Amino acid sequence: MKILILGSRGRLAAALARQWSGAHDVTALSRAEVDVADLEALERSLDERSFDVLVNGTGMTNVDLCETETDLADKVNARAPEIMARAARAQSARLIHFSTDYVFDGKKPMPYVEEDATGPLGVYARTKYDGEQNVLSDAPSHLVVRVSWVFGPEKPSFLDMIMAQAMEGKPMDVVADKFSAPTFTGDVSEWLSPFFESSVPGGLLHACNSGSCSWYDYATHALTCAAEAGVPLATTTVAPLLLKDMTQFVAPRPVFTTLSTEKLTRLTGITPRPWQDAVREFITKKYAPILSAA
Repeated sequence: MKILILGSRGRLAAALARQWSGAHDVTALSRAEVDVADLEALERSLDERSFDVLVNGTGMTNVDLCETETDLADKVNARAPEIMARAARAQSARLIHFSTDYVFDGKKPMPYVEEDATGPLGVYARTKYDGEQNVLSDAPSHLVVRVSWVFGPEKPSFLDMIMAQAMEGKPMDVVADKFSAPTFTGDVSEWLSPFFESSVPGGLLHACNSGSCSWYDYATHALTCAAEAGVPLATTTVAPLLLKDMTQFVAPRPVFTTLSTEKLTRLTGITPRPWQDAVREFITKKYAPILSAA
């Protein structure tokens, strides 16, 4: 397959470019090469390229910054995906566009399925929802993939921040009453590869590792894995915080946004592994070598 990936320096896009390159003809472009905030330049660039699959790994993901940079958030998260969808349809190609669990209001006490009503709470969430609608209304073959709490080796994430603080012995306070499911970039390429085939339908798809956890659970499990792997940690103590105590947050955050992946399994036969196993692999592969090097 001829695959064009935009946002190649992003955590997820970089992982997909690396993992798919062995079996496919992959072109991965960074923001310096294609700035999706420049809508006219984006349209020209896509018109000049040919592809079977277009992957949108771009996005304005700073939730709080979106509250003040509303025009930029709308361009990047909503209007640019519309241009990508149109360009993909013109080439009879499929667009794979990434969205977020934040499109939900977090009030449902059970994992969200694709058919559940949305309820975006802030500018980030609203613009990502608008992007979804723009893509889905363009062609039924396009795929909108909602992910949550993405982590992987290509770019630092929440887990890397926790590990850095633990190795330096800094105190850690982590929110314990906000819940979702982590998504390991190392697993996403396997989940999405079946969608290269036109016989597999497009539409909405939830893709994350199985299970649910709080930020506190996420952090403490990572530190447990690191300690078991022999990573030199100065502390493993994490103090729980309440979301309401995070006074520095500007944008509203939904409390419970765990995504159900039953549809992914039904369409592909793939059952995502538990988030705990994915975190263990990530920590062991990235941080255990620190011990051996020392």
